[in-house]
Amino acid sequence: MKRRTKLWLMMLSSAAGSIVLFITITLMTGKTWTPGYDLKTLNAISQEALTTIERQDAYSGPEVQPILEEVLRPHSKIRLEWLAEDGSTLYDSAGENNSYDFRKLADRVDHMPNNLWGENTPITLTYSVAHDYRSYYMLLSLSSEDMTSGQIYFFLRTYKALLTFILPLLLALLLPYLLSLWFFSSTDRRITKLNNALNQVGIRSDVIVLEDTSRDEIAQLTQHYNSMAMRIQSQSAQIEQLEHRRRLLLSDLSHDLRTPLTMILGYAEMIRTGAYKNENELQSGAKIILQRSRYMDKLLDQLLDLTRQEEHLLRLQLAPHNLSELMRKIAAEYLLFLDDKNIVLEADIQDTDIEVMIDAPLIERALRNLLDNAVRYGEEGHYLGIGLTEEQEEVVLTVKNRGKGIAREDRERIFERFYRADGGRKGEGLGIGLSIVKEIAELHHGNVRLLDEAVTETIFQIRIPKKSPSEHEN
Repeated sequence: MKRRTKLWLMMLSSAAGSIVLFITITLMTGKTWTPGYDLKTLNAISQEALTTIERQDAYSGPEVQPILEEVLRPHSKIRLEWLAEDGSTLYDSAGENNSYDFRKLADRVDHMPNNLWGENTPITLTYSVAHDYRSYYMLLSLSSEDMTSGQIYFFLRTYKALLTFILPLLLALLLPYLLSLWFFSSTDRRITKLNNALNQVGIRSDVIVLEDTSRDEIAQLTQHYNSMAMRIQSQSAQIEQLEHRRRLLLSDLSHDLRTPLTMILGYAEMIRTGAYKNENELQSGAKIILQRSRYMDKLLDQLLDLTRQEEHLLRLQLAPHNLSELMRKIAAEYLLFLDDKNIVLEADIQDTDIEVMIDAPLIERALRNLLDNAVRYGEEGHYLGIGLTEEQEEVVLTVKNRGKGIAREDRERIFERFYRADGGRKGEGLGIGLSIVKEIAELHHGNVRLLDEAVTETIFQIRIPKKSPSEHEN
């Protein structure tokens, strides 16, 4: 059953139930809280007496007395009088013997029926019956204190008059339900619209943006849906971009491995068959095999780093280390490596030892990634700089070169995984080195940045706070 059908059934059953409940409770509380006689009850008592008199054909005083006494047995507060047409009393339950003229009778029934709702006023009702061309009268009287404390009477002669009373009453009773129906229908439409939009949310589907100017919980839920849909669309675009880069990575990796592998196989076959001309050609082939093997080993190391990065396996193992000594060791190794590349290495490491709580292998990996990039892309500048300085709160590791530089449109994205600022095939590697450097720096609660103010040099800086990450968390 649909919500709208349930709502209509609930509204109709509630309206009918409220009317029945109103009538039932009114009758029950009227009998409990307002005891006494009402006009309908008095008329019923009088009609019972007159009917018995006519049925027994008893009209004289002695004949009427037992009938009226039987009627009054459960109603001790009521007085009944039986009168002849000349005003003489044939029977009086109060034991009086009055003779009424017109004036006395008029005084008894004066101000009726208003006295029914008055206080401290006697109430008299008059009834008549004819027999043998003679008229007899019965007077029913009681104190107003014995009447019910609340009575409402409507005198309606036509159905048209009845409608003028019923229609406003029904509208008054139904107005809250109609307003509730309008409110819940409006709420149902908004929920249905939100539900339909949620059913169409998908990674590859268009985003449906909903507008809701209200300030209630549904409007807040709609805003959360809009934010969620936009995030899903953004994440979908990122996933597609990442998948594209993964496919490009596989293609590049296949190319980067096939080329050196072809060279290795070729020179290995030459050595195996002894097809080299002299010792120099043998050494040259062995050197090329060694270089290409090291290059392939480096590619595999980058793949391993990528796996660790994706599985969040980069974990800090902090210990106090002499960062100055670590930098000097790395500078000495690259000094030997750059000896035959015509690249000048400049090391700016202060003499004072700087001891910091770091994960030395991770910091060394980050530095080597920056240095390898500087050598690869800055070889034509014939310069490589490495430096370490100490500031008040941080230590700064610097790597710089004087190569072709990095285009301004690439500066914002070079730390993204798989992004290669050289346009694709000119450089070697998978485009993950700088992203690993960034993650290592952030694991130490530091950062890595490319300085924008440098003009003739490309300068990378790793900033690491002197306080350990555990101290930062505290």
